[in-house]
Amino acid sequence: MSGPVLSGPVTSGPHSGSLASGPPTADASPAVRSGSSTLLPMSPSIASNTRVELPELLDFVRPRHRALLLTRRADGSPQASPLTCGVDDAGRIVVSTYPERAKVRNARRDPAVSVVVLSDEWNGPWVQVDGEAEVVDLPEAVEPLVEYYRNIAGEHPDWDEYRAAMVKQGKSLIRITPRRWGPIATGGFPARLAGPEGDEGRG
Repeated sequence: MSGPVLSGPVTSGPHSGSLASGPPTADASPAVRSGSSTLLPMSPSIASNTRVELPELLDFVRPRHRALLLTRRADGSPQASPLTCGVDDAGRIVVSTYPERAKVRNARRDPAVSVVVLSDEWNGPWVQVDGEAEVVDLPEAVEPLVEYYRNIAGEHPDWDEYRAAMVKQGKSLIRITPRRWGPIATGGFPARLAGPEGDEGRG
């Protein structure tokens, strides 16, 4: 079953087109001016939202490892943590971390978290996933950390060395089970600005 489609922040975000002043871009103007000459108009980038089922969501997340984890502080205010994420064999979003980190303390206290998974390209597609977090500490975290590494980077040249390093560093793992998610979104102008009518009055 697909997760409920979120509204509000999920359908807009850091990748949306901007009409603010600044250097001309394809999103900001239908034409690019260079000196006294005007180049051919550029088609505006139109925002999109694609609803997906859980398997398609995980297929989208697996090759993308840049994310923001949103947890709640003790006073209820949000905390955002930029991090590297992966997907484990059970379909959970996983994060390698340390037990002292604020996001770990927050997730232990309140397991309701959100992850915004980004593409490598700033204007690439993204998705918000809401889920339930579980913090796994050593020694139970060792093999899940092996799976985390393998699913992101492939085989390690020396797994015994890797396991020893995880123990020495005292690592923990956060596992997030997706409960609901928004559409896979791309930023840009709203559809009403596409086509000849959307170009009227814009210079």
